Amino acid sequence: MGMFKSMAISGSALSANRLRMNTLSANLANANTTRTEEGGPYKRRDVVFSATPVGSAFEDFLNDTNGAQLSKVKVVGIHEDTKEPRMVFDPTHADANADGYVAMPNIQVMTEMVNMLAATRAYEANATAVNEAKQMAIKTLEIGR
Repeated sequence: MGMFKSMAISGSALSANRLRMNTLSANLANANTTRTEEGGPYKRRDVVFSATPVGSAFEDFLNDTNGAQLSKVKVVGIHEDTKEPRMVFDPTHADANADGYVAMPNIQVMTEMVNMLAATRAYEANATAVNEAKQMAIKTLEIGR
């Protein structure tokens, strides 16, 4: 059952990181969006993760995990940035206020790109872990031949 648990753990991380990459992509795509349906500029979003136990503590004791409780990744929610938008002077912009300032999203493109790179690396690592667990399962089945 250990291989299937490892696949479940890596699978939960794959789903969580895919959602994170989608959220980061939306942030990048809306880095210059000054008008949304809610009103005002786009607000940066970030995914919040949590660790949830795979099995019970008793099950982990029976499986002799040496006190290390196995955990899956769970998406708790998507947090919307509460910071004030940055004000950029552009009196020719359609959304400029009376003083000529435009409320722009508080998104730093370089930070979002670094976060995207980290999410991509985490996704790749978990995809590799799933593939390795699958290969181990295949090798185990070949032993019986």
